[in-house]
Amino acid sequence: MPIWGEGALLAGGAPVTVPRDPARDAARDELLNPVYHQNDPSILQRAIDWIWHQLDNALATVGSTGTNGTTGLIVFALVAVLIAAGVWWRLGAPRREARTAALLFDDQLPRTAAQYRADAQQHADAGRWSEAVRERMRALVRALEERTLLDPRPGRTAAEAATEAGRALPAQAAALHAAARLFDDIAYGDRAADQSAYQLIGDLDQALERTRPTLSPALDGAA
Repeated sequence: MPIWGEGALLAGGAPVTVPRDPARDAARDELLNPVYHQNDPSILQRAIDWIWHQLDNALATVGSTGTNGTTGLIVFALVAVLIAAGVWWRLGAPRREARTAALLFDDQLPRTAAQYRADAQQHADAGRWSEAVRERMRALVRALEERTLLDPRPGRTAAEAATEAGRALPAQAAALHAAARLFDDIAYGDRAADQSAYQLIGDLDQALERTRPTLSPALDGAA
């Protein structure tokens, strides 16, 4: 790095006098050169180092002989807050990966597929798309139960209904699983419902009514 300031030498060795302020500015500009900062720690690393430094100070305070019980509890609480803040910043908000699937039917009095469809249409007319999607999916599954393609089961989930119905209606198996995922996403609030979501499940409901089940080989031979 060049030497700046009063009394600096030219390349040939002749002395030259540089005013103090320009010399300071030139030195500062030189130090800002990225080549001198390639190995500097990142902002995140400096923040982590600061947190650990604070933790060391807090633990040292707790371990001192002059710390009473109340002060120790306060310090430990501060330590816990610092650790939680550091983990949250580093990893972000914890996300729940595993979740229990939403049940299809949560009403006390069973309703028919026609009743579910009517309720779904009322919600759709009012622009309540989340409720409309849930009611139309329930209508779809209840219709399959009424056709004896599914055994009535109160604790069934949308995914279970799609898997079971897909065996009898293999041509619609993929669409059934897509509708089940859509129902779960909307039921958990991960996805906003809209008219297109309602239309998708409504179209599938109508298509299933026109689809004949595929009998198993044993049942087909008996027929």
